[in-house]
Amino acid sequence: MNSFPAPARAMVAQMAEAATADPARAIAYQGSPGANSHRAAVEMVPGCLPLPCFSFADAIEAVKDGRAGAAAIPIENSQHGRVADIHFLLPESGLSIVAEHFLRINHALMAAPTADGKHGPFEYALSHPQALGQSRHYLQKRGIKPQAHSDTAGAAAYVAEMRDPTLAAIAPPMAADLYGLDIVENDVEDAADNTTRFLLLAREPLPPETVAGRPAITTFVFEVKNIPAALYKALGGFATNGVNMTKLESYQIGARFAASMFYSDILGAPGDPAVDRALDELAYHSKELRILGTYPQARERG
Repeated sequence: MNSFPAPARAMVAQMAEAATADPARAIAYQGSPGANSHRAAVEMVPGCLPLPCFSFADAIEAVKDGRAGAAAIPIENSQHGRVADIHFLLPESGLSIVAEHFLRINHALMAAPTADGKHGPFEYALSHPQALGQSRHYLQKRGIKPQAHSDTAGAAAYVAEMRDPTLAAIAPPMAADLYGLDIVENDVEDAADNTTRFLLLAREPLPPETVAGRPAITTFVFEVKNIPAALYKALGGFATNGVNMTKLESYQIGARFAASMFYSDILGAPGDPAVDRALDELAYHSKELRILGTYPQARERG
């Protein structure tokens, strides 16, 4: 609790108390009240009880130990790439992906109220590194130095606590309302189509009938055998069976630098003959293959 800025702690305590009373409705997320992940949680599961957590690992742990029914985790942004290292967090968690959601991101520059109603010039803007990266041209043009914080709304709470006229925060507009800040300028993100993809993680996978007959995404991780052309052979089944692979990312395992794991999304679900044949061929050429979830497609790929 004390990891959150002081202005956020009372709200965090209230939200945690509500979640404790009805954990099945609780959706854990990383960040302070008012963060983009807070928005994503209530959009993904209307009527849920958002549960703020200090880190992504804490949000996942809340689901694992039953304090929350699911966790809303951002994994990639259209402008700044990967957000959470879901590649490392999810495979070992035992959780399953049950939904995806695309959140349009709007950032505002906000600061503590002043007696004369004027703000700036600002020396520093505090925010999550992703938000700073998504607003870097805006900051450069104004000579404002970026300063990383654990989350966007937490940065707003910190600015509210410090009351330093040289400090501003970049955060969702709702954070200004929650922490009593003035919005100096809206829409400070550099791209008008700034969007973040979220995943909803739960203890149990969706039943196959939930996605039957609907456009679906299947996400998995795999490690190919250490032989020449192993990746080429492993992926060949998707081409020959007409299965569209929409994401393929590699990441290292520990400090060995001798083998890579791959994280992938495909269109389709197990049970479809083409998908089953492609996954069987992938498994044949892999040392390890783990399905992380099959869930409804939220946005058309292509």
